[in-house]
Amino acid sequence: MNEKYAIKLFDEYKIRTKWDSEIEDYYYSVIDVIAVLTESKNPNRYWSDLKRKLSDESGQPYENIVRLKLKATDGKMRETDAANTKQLLRIVQSVPSPKAEPFKKWLAQMGKERLEEIADPEIAMQRAINTYRQKGYSEEWITQRMRSIETRKELTAEWNRVGVNEGIEYAILTDDISKAWSGMSTKEYKQYKGLKKEGLRDNMTNLELILNMLAEVSTTEISKVENPDGFEESRDVAKRGGNIAGNARQELEEVTGKSVISKKNSKNPKLLDK
Repeated sequence: MNEKYAIKLFDEYKIRTKWDSEIEDYYYSVIDVIAVLTESKNPNRYWSDLKRKLSDESGQPYENIVRLKLKATDGKMRETDAANTKQLLRIVQSVPSPKAEPFKKWLAQMGKERLEEIADPEIAMQRAINTYRQKGYSEEWITQRMRSIETRKELTAEWNRVGVNEGIEYAILTDDISKAWSGMSTKEYKQYKGLKKEGLRDNMTNLELILNMLAEVSTTEISKVENPDGFEESRDVAKRGGNIAGNARQELEEVTGKSVISKKNSKNPKLLDK
């Protein structure tokens, strides 16, 4: 699981974050937090007005809010205002909202849990397992999902080794793999399943997860043997790795007479292992 960039949930609201190991704190998307606290239809405008108000009150530009590239709703990495915990607490105090106090407690818990996970990475895995259980996923599906997380970590570590840049290049290679085995890009696959902001892997069936893992494992192993030089050469490797799983998918569909690709999603998680 990529802990550098992650989505955190507060009362089912999604908040984009980035962990900064130097300051040992999260940066949080200010727009996401404003949307949670105010339920405004235009959180960007609300934040723009609030930032101006806070600057006027202090007589100087608002304190060191940073601009970070976080994944937007269209899947692309776009710059947005981000604040660490101390900065965010000041913002929260300036927003009249019944959610302010529970949100402050949530912020404190986020920092505490992340430091625990750094000390013992198994804690993060166990928390993920517990979250899936609470959402109603089966034990068999959870086992496959945990394996898929490790498979993905090994793949991204290999991409990093051969000089692929995190962000848009990772996304393009992921699409190459997805198209090669499933016939669809990640975006197309999500649309097929009726998803919007939800993660694709959390909405895959057991069989889809297994074939996606085969595609990623194959890509990792080919890359280790061939040592591609950077992004362009890694695209060829990604397509060939995905094709291995694509061939397995086609053979299975010919034998069973059923499509591997399913419209099932986490709206009914118990169906994902059937």
